[in-house]
Amino acid sequence: MPMSLDEYQIAQMYMVTKMQQQSTTDTEGVDVLENKPFEDDQLGKGQYTSKVYRLQSKAPSWLTTFAPADALVLQEEAWNAYPRCKTVIKCPYFTKFSLTVETVHKADNGQSENVHCLNKQQLAARQVEIIDLASAATDYWSYIIGGSGVDFSKFKSAKTGRGPLLEGWQGKCNPVMTAYKLVTVDAPYWGFGYRLEQAMLAGERALFIESHRNCFSWIDEWFGMTMQQVRELEQQKNNLDVRFAVDDENIYNVRPQLTSERQPLPLDTRIIN
Repeated sequence: MPMSLDEYQIAQMYMVTKMQQQSTTDTEGVDVLENKPFEDDQLGKGQYTSKVYRLQSKAPSWLTTFAPADALVLQEEAWNAYPRCKTVIKCPYFTKFSLTVETVHKADNGQSENVHCLNKQQLAARQVEIIDLASAATDYWSYIIGGSGVDFSKFKSAKTGRGPLLEGWQGKCNPVMTAYKLVTVDAPYWGFGYRLEQAMLAGERALFIESHRNCFSWIDEWFGMTMQQVRELEQQKNNLDVRFAVDDENIYNVRPQLTSERQPLPLDTRIIN
């Protein structure tokens, strides 16, 4: 990202709050169940959130042929101890499915190696993908998630003067930072597990791209805000939207509990923004 680590922390919180607000309707969107401080031996101190995502209309057609409309109701737990964060996503319908995203933010242009301290077996299993913030590539998931359509080769921030982002901008930008995201997907289902894994990886990739594009394209909205101001904005949103989501068998109110277990690691994504 063409911003400092401190700036990105503000930008990310602002982006999450605004994107949740934009995507929430009467029947779909994001329900915030918990949002509170936490302290953990692994990550330290930070903010814990528990959310439910209702994304029924975004399910791929092949999934709806054998799964009900609520198959894309997802539970998310997140532990934000910036500059380190961990997110775990589960699906009540596919009880064995899990997606974990571990993020390390560093003030560099994406050249750091093994920031997640993986062992030899994990390094051999991972796939590395570098995502360029200015990329205009699209696919099914980028269409489903939507986008602002900002052309970063022409975009320039009025408040900071940053931009446009031309070819090779990562090596010329100051300040600059990178989000190193380690994505682990586990879908042990015979016959369609691999397809589900690939769909979720593609969905996460599209979400990474669009959310970070928003971080930069909205820079003139959040630049100059304090952490307290962003927290107040976030709380205003949560006060309007906090509710417990209950179905016939599940109450989505999961208490924060971290585990130290690591699973095979298929994707190491570097968002050089």
